[in-house]
Amino acid sequence: MVEIVDAKFITSAQNIQNAPESTGQDEVVFMARSNVGKSSLLNALTNHKGLAKVSSTPGKTKLINYFDVTFINRETSVKSNAKFVDLPGFGYAKVAKSIKYNWEKNLTDYIAQREQIKLFIHLVDCRHPDLEIDTQVSDFLVANCRENQQILQIFTKIDKLNQKEQDALRKRFPHAVTVSSSKKKGMQKVIKVIYDILQEDVQDAN
Repeated sequence: MVEIVDAKFITSAQNIQNAPESTGQDEVVFMARSNVGKSSLLNALTNHKGLAKVSSTPGKTKLINYFDVTFINRETSVKSNAKFVDLPGFGYAKVAKSIKYNWEKNLTDYIAQREQIKLFIHLVDCRHPDLEIDTQVSDFLVANCRENQQILQIFTKIDKLNQKEQDALRKRFPHAVTVSSSKKKGMQKVIKVIYDILQEDVQDAN
């Protein structure tokens, strides 16, 4: 069993030029349309209620936030570290066009150029799996993802669907993971998937 035993906020950055130093590919990027439950998921994964601030105003956060995270493999008692990167929510329009343009450019530059990223996690509200903006983000990730990077799609708020709807969603997206932060469903699976992907280079080196 793998667990996250520690998580703490490091810093915030406006763009890739202000991003903190990082050794190796240890960054896990969380991205989502506003109000999909990204902050709630980060808090649930780390078992730290106040780690990522849950805003009542969608799209309020404009900075890239970094967190140091420590995993432990309970079978081997070995600890390993990674950075969780919380990108601002996309797809809202309550800012001036000039600010929105600069903000979106900063995010696209970060996604396309930040070599330390190992895993992109794209969160989608399970009740709205086919929104154009999410399709655009998925296409952008596929187009910009390097060979040594991976993409994981996670459907949030799965408790809002009945069992039949859940089954249909999983059939359509067999490689995605479904979670409910409020019910703590799917957390262990997400942690294990993240851990395994981060450990790939370590295992290859050995």
